[in-house]
Amino acid sequence: MDLKKILDSMDAAEVDSLLILKPENITYMAGYRPSSASVVIVTDEATLYTTKMDMEDASMNSKIPLGEFESIDKIKDHLKGRVGIEKSMPVSLYKKFKDGCELKITEIVESARIIKSPDEIENIGRAIDIAEKSLLDLEFQGTESEVAAQLEYNMKSNGSTKPAFDTIVASGERSSLPHATISTSKLESPLVIDWGAVYNNYCSDLTRTLVKGEKEMEIFNIVLEAQQEAIKVIKPGIKASYVDKVARRVIEEYGYGDNFIHSTGHGLGLEVHENPTLSKKGEFKLEKGMVITVEPGIYIKGQFGVRIEDDVLVGNRAQVLSSIKKSIN
Repeated sequence: MDLKKILDSMDAAEVDSLLILKPENITYMAGYRPSSASVVIVTDEATLYTTKMDMEDASMNSKIPLGEFESIDKIKDHLKGRVGIEKSMPVSLYKKFKDGCELKITEIVESARIIKSPDEIENIGRAIDIAEKSLLDLEFQGTESEVAAQLEYNMKSNGSTKPAFDTIVASGERSSLPHATISTSKLESPLVIDWGAVYNNYCSDLTRTLVKGEKEMEIFNIVLEAQQEAIKVIKPGIKASYVDKVARRVIEEYGYGDNFIHSTGHGLGLEVHENPTLSKKGEFKLEKGMVITVEPGIYIKGQFGVRIEDDVLVGNRAQVLSSIKKSIN
């Protein structure tokens, strides 16, 4: 966390205090994720206020000074002037803080989180390594739910705190569902696996599709070409929407434009889905230090689907952080 950057953003937003409630934003500011009610307040410095239940743990792990969270009214006492708040603040809390405080919605911390520090990039890289090793240790047999359970077990055994999200294992006709829920169906072809690990609070997000049939391989190669062409254009200054356009254009040229039904990618960090969004409406310009996913897919209703996803660091050009083979047998 770069406190000077946060303070400069507060000046630009014309707020005197920053009230941070979102768990991922607290983690970003404090380098520590409490398990109970907590807030970070930024005035001239940043302070984490947490309950007695977390105080001992926080004293060993928080990178910023601590205070005790006793009540909303006492938290208010630490605020001054106009207070910047997150747009995710619950309405009930907004009403409590609005009484006696001038509030202004900002995205100061979310904006700071878009550009990753070297330490953050290293954490994401470790999360990717864990996810990849865990898939390579997997036996592709049994049911979808059994494969998902084994993969999540592998990730924990390899150092993941938890899965980054509910693991997707979808095979046969169900592979045409981009966000399929786990079933007890026996594995069929193709097999889509979308999975991610968490290391030191940072996420990875990968997808691989195992294919066998001729038609499946044809679609796989189209999706792979779309991903490769999209990755080629990634560099600082390019609009996120352009990356989406390039991937989409490849798929459209093969006649499957209507079967690409989601955005090409998204930011990755403390959350699986962060800014920027690589979609038709993605107005963010890519900058050095962003970590994004590139995940085109084709989904043929009632037949099957294919998706390939990798995690990419924006440098002078694109640096693909994931290394596992695109095609897994």
